[in-house]
Amino acid sequence: MPNYNGVWSLVTQYQYAADWNADNVAPVLPRGLFFGGDVGSYIAEIDHIQIASTGNATDYGDLSSERANILSGMGASTTRGLCGGGRTDSINPCNLIDYFTIASTGSGADFGDLTEARANTSGASSSTRALFCCGNSGGTAYDTVDYVTIATLGNATDFGNASATKYGVSSTGSSTRVIISGGSDYINVMEYFTITSTGNATDFGNLLNGAQRTYACSSKTRSIIAGGTKTSPFAYLDVIQYVTTASTGNATDFGDMSAGKQKGGSCSSSVRGVFGGGTTGSRTNVIDYITIASTGNTSDFGDLTQAKDDCAAVSNDHGGLQT
Repeated sequence: MPNYNGVWSLVTQYQYAADWNADNVAPVLPRGLFFGGDVGSYIAEIDHIQIASTGNATDYGDLSSERANILSGMGASTTRGLCGGGRTDSINPCNLIDYFTIASTGSGADFGDLTEARANTSGASSSTRALFCCGNSGGTAYDTVDYVTIATLGNATDFGNASATKYGVSSTGSSTRVIISGGSDYINVMEYFTITSTGNATDFGNLLNGAQRTYACSSKTRSIIAGGTKTSPFAYLDVIQYVTTASTGNATDFGDMSAGKQKGGSCSSSVRGVFGGGTTGSRTNVIDYITIASTGNTSDFGDLTQAKDDCAAVSNDHGGLQT
């Protein structure tokens, strides 16, 4: 068995041994990318981690421009990650979509444009289609949901609408569904889209509490929503909650994060959910992880290259890619 820069458990070895082909070419291991964000100024930096192995993030490359006010997760296939919307400065939202090849380090390139320039937008995907959900431009919130075909460069197309205008939602899901949760005005609403067919959102259930700017990730069966902020009184949340993606219903308590925080990036493999960066009132570089199939509190994974919030993340093994 080849050595992948560390000691693997037998479970991990068996998981990836099956992916070796007849030419003995190594598979691309689950990789998480954390990109953009605010460190006191907006940055283009992309960090990456190997999700199966704890440790600090390392430099991957850069987005095509400095970008912040992007949220939690974005869409990705097994080979290509996307970043859509956000702000390139403190005033103006953008409609830019970048893409990058997850297996190889390097910088983002132009993919196309969203239908509207907006910040505080989140995304999720299947292996072929990515959705970009809601967002805002100044005081205007949107219920807009766009989609792109990940393998094909080009501008986004209208998919449908959320049940209300909002921003600061989180997005996660499976190969057939995208679930959006929470959002502006600290709502507890969860709703879903059937990713293969355009149309408007359908009610899914409720979060344990109203929250916005949460972290979110998934396996093929379970969607995780973590952290965020609440109001009355304002507080940073450390609660982790989950739902079974294929059903509908209210969220269930999973455990707690290492601290109450919001506005970080999240990604996952079939085994682990990973939460990086954000703010606890001060920007943080901490990366935590959970084992998605069980319940419990987060464990320490490592650190991002610098403390940042208003960032997002993708992986090449998230719930939307697992069948």
